[in-house]
Amino acid sequence: MASIVQRNNRYNVVYLYDDEATGKRKQKWESFKTMADAKRRKAEIEYRQEIGTMVIHQCKTVDELLKEYVALYGKTTWSMSVYGSNTALIEHYISPIIGSMKLSDVTARVLEKYYMQLLKTPSVHRITQKANSKNVIYVAPPTVRKIHNILRSAFHQAVKWELMEKNPAMYATVPKSEAKKREIWDAPTLFHALEVCEDERLKLAINLAFACSLRIGELLGLTWDCVDISPESIAAGKAYVYVNKELQRVNCTPFVRRYDIILTNKWGVLLCQKEYQTRNTHQNSKSWW
Repeated sequence: MASIVQRNNRYNVVYLYDDEATGKRKQKWESFKTMADAKRRKAEIEYRQEIGTMVIHQCKTVDELLKEYVALYGKTTWSMSVYGSNTALIEHYISPIIGSMKLSDVTARVLEKYYMQLLKTPSVHRITQKANSKNVIYVAPPTVRKIHNILRSAFHQAVKWELMEKNPAMYATVPKSEAKKREIWDAPTLFHALEVCEDERLKLAINLAFACSLRIGELLGLTWDCVDISPESIAAGKAYVYVNKELQRVNCTPFVRRYDIILTNKWGVLLCQKEYQTRNTHQNSKSWW
């Protein structure tokens, strides 16, 4: 069981747990700003105690904190694309450099030196780079800012979990970066991509992404029961894609169902894919890919 004790302007959740290192029973205090947050944590603790999965945060290094941060915070908060981007930044730029550093040694000064070091660190190879290119591309200021945002959020969670007294990233100066307008494909670029694309499934995905404005999760979640490409619907100009599910790697924002009319020059690729799958009976008839 857990209890809530109010001290000054803070609400503390107090409970007992078994320390794995010593085998002794210890008392734990977790502080919250509002009673609502404290009640939520109290309910979580009592539920976990009841089912026998009580977790006590005992991270000592930056790596240990980030693993727990991604598991408890990232998977329930980030979208699929953000999850992939953030975990890649952690893997390539955070863990190899400051992953073994103790949380108690992380200060604003340490972070600022780390950011300066990143600007002199070669970036990981990108798909758009030529394989034999001799030009060295270093980590750019916008990437450093993204890394700073991850650390600031992770250290904020560490403060809530009482693993750190304060968030050092709040006081660290981040290299300035100029916001650049994101480049998007125009019609000639799209048509060129379709022309040179040799994978028919990828070509289908590009067509639908453009025609119906589908995200990657919506594309991968499509099945044949989401589509009406009957001869009658095609003749009437009412062929459609009904987006009623989405492939997700992590929990994210609520999914919104959408209904998209297929453009006249797009349903042909769907008919070709359906015919191909009909000929290859070893494939799941409900699956697109």
